[in-house]
Amino acid sequence: MGLPRPGFRTGLVLLLLALGGGLALLDLQDAPSPGPVPGGASGEPDYYLEDARLTRFDATGQPHQRLDTPRLTHTPHDDVTRLERPDGRLYDDSGRVWLASGDHGTLGAGGNPLTLTGDARLLAPAERWQLDTEILHFDADSGHAWSETPALLRQPPQRMRGERFDAWIHDNRARLTDNVRGHHPPDTREDPES
Repeated sequence: MGLPRPGFRTGLVLLLLALGGGLALLDLQDAPSPGPVPGGASGEPDYYLEDARLTRFDATGQPHQRLDTPRLTHTPHDDVTRLERPDGRLYDDSGRVWLASGDHGTLGAGGNPLTLTGDARLLAPAERWQLDTEILHFDADSGHAWSETPALLRQPPQRMRGERFDAWIHDNRARLTDNVRGHHPPDTREDPES
């Protein structure tokens, strides 16, 4: 005489328990754990956010700056917000969008100015020009972007290098100064009247 054979219901319950345990184990493995709480020379943060989007509004309530970042850290002793790989959209008075990015970024006390460091870039899609530099500052209140590190300004097919760059996005003006060198190929398009 042997052991009694388990019934259909018992087998079904055991199968469901095993399946539920397996799914719970998979769910625990898929949940990304948050990174370590940042600290260091900048002090201990009062908060940090992951996968954050910040939007600043002007005095009339219109958005004029949006920043996306995988990680944002704020330290209260200096009221500075630090950003990892920030990707920004800056809006001028005419509604044009300017794109800004860098490896790291900081927002000064009160959220201004924005400073991008490490492969910093400012892109003006409507004007088809792009600025690449190591450190880029942007004052959202005045719409002034500037770099005091060597900069490369490209507007295909032209490109220029200089030691300092200034742009006023509300006025759609840009200036490259100090030891400026450029490549300006001649226009090879045919004259339509010939």
